[in-house]
Amino acid sequence: MKLAKRLVLTTTALAAVTVGMLSGATAGQAAVSQPVRAGVTVPDALKVPDGNRLTGVFSAEGVQTYTCTDGAWKLLEPAATLWAKKDSSRRPVALHSRGPVWVSTVDGSAVNAAAVATSPKDGTIPELLLKSTATRGTGVFADVSYIQRLGTKGGVAPTTACTGTDQVSVPYSATYTFYKPAK
Repeated sequence: MKLAKRLVLTTTALAAVTVGMLSGATAGQAAVSQPVRAGVTVPDALKVPDGNRLTGVFSAEGVQTYTCTDGAWKLLEPAATLWAKKDSSRRPVALHSRGPVWVSTVDGSAVNAAAVATSPKDGTIPELLLKSTATRGTGVFADVSYIQRLGTKGGVAPTTACTGTDQVSVPYSATYTFYKPAK
């Protein structure tokens, strides 16, 4: 029953953020390379090592789902939809979920990653530097080496006590930047 409830919450969260954004994007739109938006400062701890180049900048909206464990809220999984930063129609180009993993809705490529550095922010989930642990496919996420989660808003676990197997999904937004080794 716990798995079924989690699947319903995740599906509901993804549906909520993708309503009205179901028209497809072209592979060219998904691979747009551009600088991180003006006004986003990257903390030194989250800088990508030399030898990597920026290959994608995506806006994201979704939820951070928390589950009650031993009377405290613990992160269960993220669920978010990503779109090209400058696409005002917000056509989805990727889905982000537990792993963490990002899967392209344009070409099926994917990247798994693990956090290697964090930068706390007041009132929101921390910004992160993640290092790729695996990629698959030949599309937009092929050969991704690093990912940054920047400009985060929301997504913080509740501060109230919890009981049993309660779960809650908290809306968040962020900018994700993707890097590949420079050739």
